[in-house]
Amino acid sequence: MILHHERAKALLKKSVLLRTAEEVQAAVVKVAAELNERFSRIESNDAFPLLLSVMGGAAVFTGQLLPHLTFPMEFDFIHVSRYGNEEHGSEVIWKVIPRQNVMNRLVVVLDDVLDEGETLLHIQRRLLEMGAEKVVLTVFADKQTGAKKPVKADHIGMELPNQFLIGFGMDVEGYWRNLPDIRALPPHLDV
Repeated sequence: MILHHERAKALLKKSVLLRTAEEVQAAVVKVAAELNERFSRIESNDAFPLLLSVMGGAAVFTGQLLPHLTFPMEFDFIHVSRYGNEEHGSEVIWKVIPRQNVMNRLVVVLDDVLDEGETLLHIQRRLLEMGAEKVVLTVFADKQTGAKKPVKADHIGMELPNQFLIGFGMDVEGYWRNLPDIRALPPHLDV
């Protein structure tokens, strides 16, 4: 279902501000500082990391993060989707695999949110199967679902509540990824 212009605006009006644009930017700077510290210790003859952005949610996070990084890197993106439902499980489909060779590389995966963790676990395992030396998971937000997750992020910008979130890469049916802040839609809202 495609949201119409008026419906998209109505959903935004019903949303509740959780984190301001300033708080979002502070989280980006925090992650950048952690990555800069981690990769400033790489010796000159060691390979610098390959950063892989998970499209489309991580596009905004990645675009805001990269200018703050002070170490050499290579950059690429991947695109994965989960299909299925809760009764029958789900399958992760790779729409775009890394164009860069990950063999024997330190790979930093950038994603918008660590929710249930199944997709990031699949990405991590697949990259290791492809020969990556190490996979570092970096997320803008860790959603506090209350459930045990099969994977932990190495770097996290901020923790967010277990709500339907929009803004800064997170969307409702494709809309509002462009918001500079983070908002929650009320529970039981017809989206």
